[in-house]
Formats: sequence, structure tokens, C-alpha cells
Amino acid sequence: MFTKILIANRGEIACRIIRTCRQFGIRTVAVYSDADAKAQHVKQADEAIHVGGSIPSESYLCGDKIIEAAKKTGAQAIHPGYGFLSENADFAEAVEAAGIRFIGPKANSMRKMGSKAGAKDLMSTHGVPVVPGYTGENQEPAYLFQEADRIQYPLMIKAAHGGGGKGMRIVRSSGEFLANLESCQREAKNAFGRDRVLLEKYIEQPRHIEIQVFADSHGNTIHLNERECSAQRRYQKVIEESPSPFLTGERRKQMGDAAVQAAKAIDYVNAGTVEFIVGADGDFYFMEINTRLQVEHPVTEMVTGLDLVEWQLRVASGEKLPLVQSEIQTKGHAIEVRLYAEDPEKNFLPGSGRLEKLHLPAPSKNVRIDAGVVEGDTVSIFYDPMIAKLIVWDEDRPRALAQLQ
Repeated sequence: MFTKILIANRGEIACRIIRTCRQFGIRTVAVYSDADAKAQHVKQADEAIHVGGSIPSESYLCGDKIIEAAKKTGAQAIHPGYGFLSENADFAEAVEAAGIRFIGPKANSMRKMGSKAGAKDLMSTHGVPVVPGYTGENQEPAYLFQEADRIQYPLMIKAAHGGGGKGMRIVRSSGEFLANLESCQREAKNAFGRDRVLLEKYIEQPRHIEIQVFADSHGNTIHLNERECSAQRRYQKVIEESPSPFLTGERRKQMGDAAVQAAKAIDYVNAGTVEFIVGADGDFYFMEINTRLQVEHPVTEMVTGLDLVEWQLRVASGEKLPLVQSEIQTKGHAIEVRLYAEDPEKNFLPGSGRLEKLHLPAPSKNVRIDAGVVEGDTVSIFYDPMIAKLIVWDEDRPRALAQLQ
């Protein structure tokens, strides 16, 4: 196991990683920007290194500065958290090249997921269900129109190199196709520098269900069951729970097996999440693999009793997975909600300023708080407005909902 790691992140995820490291006697190094000089992750870490200005491009996105900080402090590994550089293959590669362990998958695995079209094709060849559609290189409007008729409506036009809900259009009839195609390509070009699109059958009344996977460098790959993340706002998850109230035991096994197959298809190591879209009939289709720890990982921890950051550290240090598939057990029901600094009177725009009053419930066996701030701290304009997460657990879903309320 490592004796010192650097956390290339901030806020609640940095504080959460520090908490596990403390339990195992691992020293932590925080990095911080000008705006975060007095932040909780800086106060809680054993050491802290200033890496630049308040804007992320001057600090948390500067891979060379972060690697230099790790070298300077003697950190043996870097944990990227989520967001910022966590899914940056070039950064992961540079960390390893510097003789430092990256607590996450290999760069090659990340790159295989970099293109939605390429990822779909790869999964299809490995027997993982994918949404019927077109992912080819012929981008002529007339040919795409022909493919759309083959797939049938409704369908989605999606930027092949996109994300965050940009470059996406739902088309419900052939008469709407060409205008939506042009609009989608233009948005994709502006947002991502490339206008290539793919076409997918649109799943009506979809559910968003993801499977937590874990793999080590000894050839072992398992899953830790599912999280349902269907409640979303502007394509961002806002409520997550485990287990899904929709899945049967048989469907859960099918999805778990498919997720393990997906991880193996890209030679995956460490923690990852295989995301599926699920139709009203229960059929499920591969969406993507998030090659990092997820914001909603605590609900999996609450129902399994496992510490996923501990597992990440063990796997990154070369150990085998602590458990095999048959040893994974779940109990009860967990739900997570995200707490944001936003102004509901201004269409929920991010808020900033001093937290004059912040009252969070006391932690217990039923209640967990993952926070990056305390009363009196300042919420900066420079970063995501999520300040904390509330996670509840109880014996079943009705009781968990009561706990949450």
C-alpha cells in the first residue's frame, strides 16, 4: 500500500479521499488554487501545494504543475477524483511516465472510450448490447437520411465526440431530419471542434441504470451491482439510488455480466462505471464507460458496506481485488441527493459568496454527509456549485425515502 498520495482535485471528493487515507495511515497532499487557499481539503490534508490561479485552466487542469507537486512532496501516486483531469488519458500517461502511479485505469483504456462511435462498435463486437443505429464514417446528409429511415423514428442525432448534452437532437419524423442534422453538426463543430455525428434509435420513457465495475491487474473483473440515475436535470444526475426499483434479479444479473464484459473489452483496471439506457420493456443498451470514480459511488458503499476508495488504492498499488463476485453482498436501500449553491429565483443559476448558515444532519448508520464546506466557508464562482451530498440508507426503499425526507 502507498504511504503518501497526492489528490489532484478539490471540494467534497478531495475531503472524501482524505478520509479513507487517514484510516490506513496514508499521508495526503492537497493541491489548491488562489480561490481555495482556505478550503477544507487544504486544511484536512497533511500537506498542501499551491498550483496556480483560480481559473481551473491555471491550476486544477495543469497536469505538469500537479505532477511537479507530486515529485516535490514524494507522493507515490495521484488520485484524480472526478472531473478536471480524471478522464484525461494524456495526464494519466504523463503521471506513469514520471514514475508515479495513477489511481485509475490505463491511458489506453480511456482512449478506447474517447469516441462514442468507436466505443459502440467495440462493445458490439464483444457481445455487449448497443442501441440500434449508425456509427459509420460516411457523413453525407443524403446517406445519413437513408440510414435514419432504416433505423426508423424516433431517433437521436448525437455528436460522436460530444458530452454534457451538447450536440444532441431528438427527431420524430423524416421531415424534421435534415434541419436537425445541420443544427446538430453546427453545434458539435462549435463545442468539440468536430462535426461527426452518429444516429441512434431513441428509447422512449428511458431509465438510466449504471453498473459499478472493478478490475485489478491480475485479470480479475467483477461488478458491485447497479445504481439508478434516471432523475436528471439538464442531462445531469440529481438523485441516485441502489438497488434500482425497476430491475428484476434476472435482469440485474444480465446487466452485471454485460458490464463485466464491457470492462474486459477495454482491458480495464481500477474503478469504473458502465452506463446503460433501459427501455420500458426492460431491454438495456450500452451508453458509455465512465473511467473514474463517480459522484454517486456512496450509494454503492452504503448497500455493500465496502469502501471503494480503499479498493482503488489497493488495486493501484498492485494488490488483487479484496473479494470475488460470489462474495459481493448487498443489504437495504440507499439514496443520494446533491446539495447545490444555487438561486431558485434566478432559474437555479449557481450562487456564490459566504455560507452564513449551513446546517447538515449528524452522520449515523442511516445518514452520511460528503461535504467540501462548513459554515463560514466561501463558495467560489470558479467551480461547480455542488457543495455536499446527502446519502441515506435503510432496510428498504420506503424507509430510505422517509429518512431522506
